[in-house]
Amino acid sequence: MGKPDEVLNAHVSGQSNTPLTKPAHALPWTAVADELHANTDDGLSSTEAKQRLEQHGHNELGDASGLNPGKILLRQIANAMTLVLILAMAVSFGIQSWIEGGVIAAVIFVNVAVGFVQEYKAEKTMDSLRSLSSPTATAVRDGEMISVATVEVVVGDVVEMKTGDTIPADVRLTEAVNFETDEALLTGESLPVRKAANDVFDTETGPGDRLNVAYSSSTVTKGRATGIVFATGMYTEIGSIAAALRKKDSRIRPVKRKADGTAKPHRYMEAAALTTSDAIGHFLGVNVGTPLQKKLSRLAVLLFFVAVVCAIIVLGANEFRSRQEVIIYAVATGLSMLPASLVVVLTITMAAGTKRMVERHVIVRNLRSLEALGAVTDICSDKTGTLTQGKMVAKKAWIPAKGTYTIDETNEPFNPTMGGISYSQKEPRHTKEDEREKESSYAELVHDNDALKEYLRVASLANLAHVHQTDDGDWKARGDPTEIAIQIFASRFNWNRRTSTAGEQPAWKLLAEFPFDSDIKKMSVIYKDTNTNTLHAFTKGAVERVITSCTSYVNGDGESITMTDDFREQILANMEGLAKLGLRVLALASRQYNEEYQDGAEIDRTTVENGLTFRGLIGLYDPPRAESAPSVRQCHEAGIEVHMLTGDHPGTARAIAAQVGILPAKMDELSKDTADAMVMTAAQFDKLTDVEIDALPVLPLVIARCAPNTKVRMIEALHRRKKFCAMTGDGVNDSPSLKIADVGIAMGQAGSDVAKDASDIILTDDNFASILAAIEEGRRTFDNIQKFVLHLLAQNIAQALILLIGLAFKDAEGISVFPLAPVEILWIIMITSGLPDMGLGFEVAAPDIMQRPPQSLKRGVFTIEIMVDMLCYGVWTAALCLSAFVLVLYGWGTGTIGLGCNESLDSCNEVFRARATCFATITWLSLFLAWEVVDTRRSFFRMQPGSKRIFTQWMIDVWRNKFLFWSVMAGFITIFPLLYIPVINDVVFKHTGISWEWGIVFVESFLFFAGVETYKFGKRRFFLRQASKLEAAGGSDAQDRMFGRYLTESSMGSKLEEV
Repeated sequence: MGKPDEVLNAHVSGQSNTPLTKPAHALPWTAVADELHANTDDGLSSTEAKQRLEQHGHNELGDASGLNPGKILLRQIANAMTLVLILAMAVSFGIQSWIEGGVIAAVIFVNVAVGFVQEYKAEKTMDSLRSLSSPTATAVRDGEMISVATVEVVVGDVVEMKTGDTIPADVRLTEAVNFETDEALLTGESLPVRKAANDVFDTETGPGDRLNVAYSSSTVTKGRATGIVFATGMYTEIGSIAAALRKKDSRIRPVKRKADGTAKPHRYMEAAALTTSDAIGHFLGVNVGTPLQKKLSRLAVLLFFVAVVCAIIVLGANEFRSRQEVIIYAVATGLSMLPASLVVVLTITMAAGTKRMVERHVIVRNLRSLEALGAVTDICSDKTGTLTQGKMVAKKAWIPAKGTYTIDETNEPFNPTMGGISYSQKEPRHTKEDEREKESSYAELVHDNDALKEYLRVASLANLAHVHQTDDGDWKARGDPTEIAIQIFASRFNWNRRTSTAGEQPAWKLLAEFPFDSDIKKMSVIYKDTNTNTLHAFTKGAVERVITSCTSYVNGDGESITMTDDFREQILANMEGLAKLGLRVLALASRQYNEEYQDGAEIDRTTVENGLTFRGLIGLYDPPRAESAPSVRQCHEAGIEVHMLTGDHPGTARAIAAQVGILPAKMDELSKDTADAMVMTAAQFDKLTDVEIDALPVLPLVIARCAPNTKVRMIEALHRRKKFCAMTGDGVNDSPSLKIADVGIAMGQAGSDVAKDASDIILTDDNFASILAAIEEGRRTFDNIQKFVLHLLAQNIAQALILLIGLAFKDAEGISVFPLAPVEILWIIMITSGLPDMGLGFEVAAPDIMQRPPQSLKRGVFTIEIMVDMLCYGVWTAALCLSAFVLVLYGWGTGTIGLGCNESLDSCNEVFRARATCFATITWLSLFLAWEVVDTRRSFFRMQPGSKRIFTQWMIDVWRNKFLFWSVMAGFITIFPLLYIPVINDVVFKHTGISWEWGIVFVESFLFFAGVETYKFGKRRFFLRQASKLEAAGGSDAQDRMFGRYLTESSMGSKLEEV
């Protein structure tokens, strides 16, 4: 918080950052609001909140551990790659090869420095992402309910809390309905604590007994509440024990003990061995990081052993002589196998991927999900707010005793005074979509209409939304979108909940609330009519659930009629009539509550939601997002199947799913079994055994009335079919499904803190299109990692082959003469390959990235295609470089190899010129290969297939990635001073300047391009033939390809005949 310790030490428990007249729990909430200058209706203004943030500082518990530059630096030094370089440096200095040893020392310094800077930046990026994905609070500011990062909550903020939320600060409650919090972190009490907003306690009351206060960092286990923040940061109760929250985990394996606490000696040895192996694995990087980072670290360890074998081969070819030049040749061959820049480039690439994700409204909570996104085969998405806009409008209401009410279109959905209403005596099942009735006035319709009044009473009171008009005349609404729409509908008739429940003597007083439950699918409240002192229960929820709780309804004569199964069927038919219009349908019911009520006593919910009188239906329209249909189509083009798991009615779910393209347009061409399996209710799906689910021709694309357990079973079914799935969720009950999904996706706006904590990524805009953007970025990052791994390892293969085959070039003493000197190899590894590899990590997505099937994480970056590419490019590069060496030495030279050609230029001019030509060739080929692997299949000259610039498109492509462009240019330019500056050329790099040999370099470069382009052409022909076969079987349309396998035999036969 930035305050001196003495100020914090003087802080009194229960007080605000700026002390109140009494601690908050000892004051009525109205007094707390007055002293903090808080507006309980409209909250703080943005300007006032900013001022208070500057005054009191961020709402955080002191200085967290944050970034530790020392640890980052230690990681750069203490890893397998750097260790090998240090050993090579030690060997070089040990045999008094001062230049090679000095160059290796410089390489170590550069590698550590670059790695430190890049990892520090990456850690800063991830640190900022962690702050973005940290818990948020729902605060009222400027009259609107918004999501605010917990660290930005200030004293005086009005916050709303519900089940699953983390309390953002110490809050003096103003309203609490069935509100309970888990305060175990603060008090050690394992049971949730029930809160009471209107109670006032003595000043000396301890924290555990302050029932009118909700504490920072505790979680809401039940109910909902509203309150005023009175303490933030280190001034909260949890601030005093902040050190306990930063406890570090021990890396020492515990000793396995018997029940009596004793342990045998071998258990101590076992723990020590495991701890040592963990430390070695951590040091080598094989048991830390993401799966890909672990895999590449294992590759580095494997290459280390390969390097040792190569060094032994070199020594063996030279009869294990202990001469300096033999040992340095062995060191050089070993170094040629090490991708020294691999870990650094991987860190940079993944950090760049997470930053791009943020720009596309996706927060990556762990890097594992960044790799996993590219492999997603199925997306299980909610409907409301994700595929749809989440901005509901009440369009139709049906009251059995009267008829159907229809609200006209309006441009101001929060303004109940805007938008006309029409009335029809027809039931929705008998009403056509375009049928219009004469408009009526709201006052006229509600006059002498008891059935409508009872309906509106339920609509307004079984509702938690706030709809009010500000002093400026603007209408503001906050709460759940569904409840806002219903509250606005009631407000059109001047039946706003606020008018009934506000004031010192309200007409209706809330006694109990039973929040919406995703299993029960109902929400109920008990109110007291203060005029008659009678109690009433009001319920709303899923139609089929509510009508089972109803025992009566009111007919057109105002008489109460016993509910029959026939009338229930009539209600369901009317619900279907509304659902076919794409409306979300809820039922409203009520009754007089005659049971005994005691304040604070636990009430059995089933006794409340029983014996109800059915009041009517309300149809809400939540239009699909404009980008949902194109995004679903893109998913199909990318080989990703989309499943909608929603709590809505099957008719509504089917209508929306058809609109956005989740269901195939040609449903009539599907077999009955397949069509039935594509749309199911949770009851139908849950009734099936795992064996029966596995036998379905297709897993459901739409599951309506979905319960949390249904989502878990759906993911398990997908896993049994070897699918890789992403699951969206926002509620507390979604946590199990988010955890077992391959990629758990939480909603940033509507999601609870528990759901966010269980997720892998968070969507900041709750938009389905952002899931697609995340998958695209995941594939892009995966592609870029493949590209630089291909480039890096192809170069390693080329260098190793050059040096191993080069063992055949021996002088008169039988000592092998290396075609590439050790310093040349280090230059190629660190500069010629290293910098372009970083540039490849920033490559834009390939044009067809979302037209490919998902990647396989089982094989990872090392697909058959990539490994064949690696081998072909490595062998081709080695062949060209060795031919350049041979042509200079034997083709146009005398073929004479003098003595000591690994050390000095004396009598070795031809060898030094041949080595220089080989070095220039491999440098240029390495740089050209960096551009060639930008697209592993398309021609370098035609990477954009739709471009009309036939001859110049490649210039635009190479300029697009400026980091890669300038890295390649630097490689081209720096070779000249290395070749021609005295001492640097013949003493350090062991080569000399060349002249006519440049002709060989140019010819080899041309042959390299010709070979690579020919190889790519062959690849394209092969994959095009495969693609044409798939297209012939599945059709050219994205939906045909996705759903073609489900078509009936007759439709498939006609389609194949057309092909």
